[in-house]
Amino acid sequence: MRRISYIIPGVVLVLVLALSSIFIVDERNKALVLQFGRVVAIKEDPGLSFKLPFIQNVVYYEDRILSSVIDPLEVTPLDDRRLVVDAFTRYRISDVNQFREAVGTGGELAAEGRLDGIFRNELREVLGSVSSNDILSSDRALLMDRILSGAKVKGRAIGIEVIDVRLKRTDLPRQNLDATFARMRAEREREAADEIARGNEAAQRVRALADRTEVEIVS
Repeated sequence: MRRISYIIPGVVLVLVLALSSIFIVDERNKALVLQFGRVVAIKEDPGLSFKLPFIQNVVYYEDRILSSVIDPLEVTPLDDRRLVVDAFTRYRISDVNQFREAVGTGGELAAEGRLDGIFRNELREVLGSVSSNDILSSDRALLMDRILSGAKVKGRAIGIEVIDVRLKRTDLPRQNLDATFARMRAEREREAADEIARGNEAAQRVRALADRTEVEIVS
């Protein structure tokens, strides 16, 4: 009986140690094995892996393609016609070790924060070097290639592969829209007033001609 009382805790301890030394990496993730905060192993292939129990811990990162929406950004092209652009990007974590060194323990949220800064700078730089007509024309695809190229270089520095970037919307700022609509309304009102004035002038000519004709007939 006494022997059993020793065996059971021993078996439990062995099971705990065994379970604490095993971890699984699936096809959607990559993993870093850390020992006292230092990276000692990188696991990128799916399957069963081992670590030292209690001494080492595992941090998982997404291996799938992720997407991030860039907050609306106001840019000023060469012609000083301010525009508000919405964009989104698709990316993946390509180097988990470099990524952790660059962004710390923030994971995907930290990645989105860093990417947001990268893309906002690229959008301002590229779109600020052309006119608003270029941004709104079919040449926009070439501009997006330039933005993507610059973002790829900066993304690699933090362990991220930038796959794609797209503009979702390109609009005038709210105050510009209001001013534009007011200008359009004023132009329409002016055109309507001109039409009314021309109509009145024509009516007066017709009445004058009719009056003159009547006088001639009477005389």
